[in-house]
Amino acid sequence: MNTLQLPSIDYAALAPILILVGAACVGILVEAFVPRRLRHVVQLVLGLAALVAALIVVVLERTTQTVTAGAAVAVDGPTLFLQGGIIVLAAMALLMIGERTLEHGGPFVAHAAVTVGSEEDRRQAAEEGGATEVFPLTMFAVGGMLLFVAANDLLTMFIALEVFSLPLYLLCALARRRRLLSQEAALKYFMLGAYASAFFLFGIALTYGFTAGVTNGRPGDEPGGVDFATISNAVTESSNSRILLVAGIAMIAIGLLFKAAAAPFHVWTPDVYQGAPTPVTAFMAACTKIAAFGGLLRVLYVAFAGAAWDFTPVLGAVAVLTMLVGAVLAVTQTDMKRLLAYSSVANAGYLLVGVLALTRDGLSSTMFYLVAYGFTVIAAFGVVSLVRDADGEATHLSRWAGLGRRSPLFAGLFTFLLLAFAGIPLTSGFTSKFAVFGAALDGGETWLVIAGVLTSMILAFPYLRVVVMMWLSEPGESTPTVSIPGGLTSAALTIGVVATLALGVVPAPLLDLANGAAEFVK
Repeated sequence: MNTLQLPSIDYAALAPILILVGAACVGILVEAFVPRRLRHVVQLVLGLAALVAALIVVVLERTTQTVTAGAAVAVDGPTLFLQGGIIVLAAMALLMIGERTLEHGGPFVAHAAVTVGSEEDRRQAAEEGGATEVFPLTMFAVGGMLLFVAANDLLTMFIALEVFSLPLYLLCALARRRRLLSQEAALKYFMLGAYASAFFLFGIALTYGFTAGVTNGRPGDEPGGVDFATISNAVTESSNSRILLVAGIAMIAIGLLFKAAAAPFHVWTPDVYQGAPTPVTAFMAACTKIAAFGGLLRVLYVAFAGAAWDFTPVLGAVAVLTMLVGAVLAVTQTDMKRLLAYSSVANAGYLLVGVLALTRDGLSSTMFYLVAYGFTVIAAFGVVSLVRDADGEATHLSRWAGLGRRSPLFAGLFTFLLLAFAGIPLTSGFTSKFAVFGAALDGGETWLVIAGVLTSMILAFPYLRVVVMMWLSEPGESTPTVSIPGGLTSAALTIGVVATLALGVVPAPLLDLANGAAEFVK
């Protein structure tokens, strides 16, 4: 009789994921047993403590290079760098999620099942604290993201994709104000996300078919599989139809590019960014983008590296289209959150330029860009959450006219962040673009760099238009006030602005860290 051999598991390498998933489970018990008046503080402290503990483990494991859990999870330099970035940015987003001083009860609805516009809805919006279920949902999402960037086979990656996507669908629907818009955004995100997941799963099936008869080189393993070692071997050795490989890459890429908000799979982005609660939008803009590109980097650099000639031209066209769509449509926006959404689309294109360099410099510059952009975008949404009137956040661009005279401090901070998005020197945006464009030039992708520079010039216009509107327009009666941020939002905003400045002035430490981590274990 054959003896069942359980796979060896490196629990220390998996500890950051286990800590956050465990904290999410404890958060569910908190919702069940802790009195309602204490839940917010308990959940916030629990979430932050879990993130700090996970970050400490990531730092302690910084030299780990291992494949564990039956070759399902790879913990290496890129995994740990991206996990560290996700954890730090998630902590900033959690501070904004936990803020309760900007409006009574915070940005989240108290009872999501209450009918919109009913008397009960108005009462809970005015009197009750926001739902604290958002904290364990956020922890589940972060845990899924950490697993996603570490996944070493496509099935594990698919499971991680669903683990972090499903909580996000719920979080997008929980806005305290403009609830119909929030629920519409969540429904669109869910429906399109389901389609993208189906494409991803079908791509796994096709890739599995292509690997038939090929092993991963480990003694005793059966031929065929969806782990990255088997796929890599199949790309160079398999005599099966190449159509299966190309179709599999295409469908897997659709699932990943959807999460990365790359055109033409970006259509959910402006609606979801506008309708979701602003802290959730900030969380998605920073952490989801890191997770999506982390998965894309591992798939392209490890599993399908031998098929670069097949996917580089197509993904290059996607990168150009993404940059062009993001830049041109950003010019036409009249809502601040939608403007930042199309900015996110354009930045996905710039990140693809770094990815397609397919070199060590391309990998390290893309990882640097992801973290630097995350700090800036969370700080930008932090400022957006402060510009308010009696109806909540005032996101229409016309309402920002003259804001520099009403609140020069926060208008100045937002101006600095917009200049970072535009890639002006002495900001992290300039350093990031310079790094990915330089890597692409060295990798022979000059045409992508030219497209990136031209679209960056177009994208600068909507940013500068907002700056001119804030500083050179007279404030009107409809110009909203800027609320004094609470301690939690102030902390997140300060961290984001300081990091944006520091990574523009002295980027070498993070660049060196990214370069030292830019090696996948295979």
